[in-house]
Amino acid sequence: MLILEIFSLVVPLSLKNVVLDPAWTNIRRRLTSTFTAAKLRILQNVIRSKSKELVQRIKREQKSGIHLKSLYADYTTDVIGISAFGVACDATLTGKSHLRSVTEEFMKYSILRGVGWCSMFFFPEVVDLFRFKLFPKSSTDYFKKVYRAAVAQREANTDAAGEPRDLLDALLKIKKESDERNEGYSDDFIVAQAAIILSGGYDTSGSLLAFITYELAYHPELQEKLYEYLLEAKEVNGSDDFTSEQLADMTYLNSVIKEGLRKYSPMSWLDRVSAEDYKVDDKLTIKAGTPVYVNGIGMHYDPDYFPDPDKFDPDRFSPENEKDIKPYTYMPFGEGPRICIGQRFGLMTMRFAMVSIFLNYRVIPLPEMPKPVDITIDERGIFYSPGQVISVEFVPRV
Repeated sequence: MLILEIFSLVVPLSLKNVVLDPAWTNIRRRLTSTFTAAKLRILQNVIRSKSKELVQRIKREQKSGIHLKSLYADYTTDVIGISAFGVACDATLTGKSHLRSVTEEFMKYSILRGVGWCSMFFFPEVVDLFRFKLFPKSSTDYFKKVYRAAVAQREANTDAAGEPRDLLDALLKIKKESDERNEGYSDDFIVAQAAIILSGGYDTSGSLLAFITYELAYHPELQEKLYEYLLEAKEVNGSDDFTSEQLADMTYLNSVIKEGLRKYSPMSWLDRVSAEDYKVDDKLTIKAGTPVYVNGIGMHYDPDYFPDPDKFDPDRFSPENEKDIKPYTYMPFGEGPRICIGQRFGLMTMRFAMVSIFLNYRVIPLPEMPKPVDITIDERGIFYSPGQVISVEFVPRV
């Protein structure tokens, strides 16, 4: 249980020089309450509505072919934009919106950005020296305008302080308290938190939905099992307007998602910094302040933990099998007290989308597309994402 022991002595970071900053820990703690089950329950109608727009989009565009990653990124951008910032978005239906323009710019690659990203994770001491940025200036400037417009609208319509309803409320509350306590959080610092959550949420969920849809196209028996499972649930419920709690209890649906997360963990590695000296054995001591990188997806593909790891097999996560998975070998959201705060939100976003898609369509492979095992992975991005266009044929169920 070496990994477990190390985890108990390390703390998470995004950049080495940020992890020891108490402001980062303070912000994370204060944002965590925004992602509770009770708060997310308020958003379920919005997310369900957006998931149904996916069906409309596919019906309209199927003849021209659909880029799965772009389709789902449109959807996840809308969901985050409306749920977190209260910004009206229509990318799910149209493929375009102000916020979608921002997220498209977030992930555009250049040599300079590649050097900057590497420096942030491996040579943080040079980041300020060369003024490297995580996102291009054009996109951050545009996002600031979108964010500030949303803030102005929210402040104009606010009649009471109350508890934060969404991420935007939480950020506004943090900024107000910061000013009152002289904590020194600048407007840019607050906007940066919003940008990180947007970029980390839309791309990861969009990529995973694309991968899962693609896998099910090549595994019709699993797809039919999922369809029959969802159809039975629909008949019992009387409609396909499920609640977030009902979706969370759908065993097979969640097994499919968990297997997708195993094979295609968007954040395929975890970065930590040792909080204190830790002696592993007589030959190795991890010094305090040492970056520690955990190869999460490497464990997900280790046959000692997951036999036949290239096989897409949701039954690995059936109730009778999941209990046998060795602890800390499956960590798509991290683990411990610093587990991803957006885990519930991301899973809810994916569940609603999958229910809408697979109750209404059967997906089948296109002849010119590669098999799942042959998909090119983006080698230049931060997240584990398709490096090529992947598409399927959507065949209406009715």
